[in-house]
Amino acid sequence: MSHHTYKHIELTGSSDQGIEDAVSNAITKASESLHGMRWFEVTDTRGHIEHGRVAHWQVTIKVGFTLD
Repeated sequence: MSHHTYKHIELTGSSDQGIEDAVSNAITKASESLHGMRWFEVTDTRGHIEHGRVAHWQVTIKVGFTLD
């Protein structure tokens, strides 16, 4: 059986396309400097309204990654 120890960080991604895209943007950017990411949990979702319409989404996530 494998044992893992995880560290987690909080990230906020944004997108004018939708919630899933905002999450993907945060993970993609974080992967440029972090390795070993294993899971994420959405902790907050917000949106910005302009002219009566959704202009963009902001999604805050916890990302867990394994320690070396």
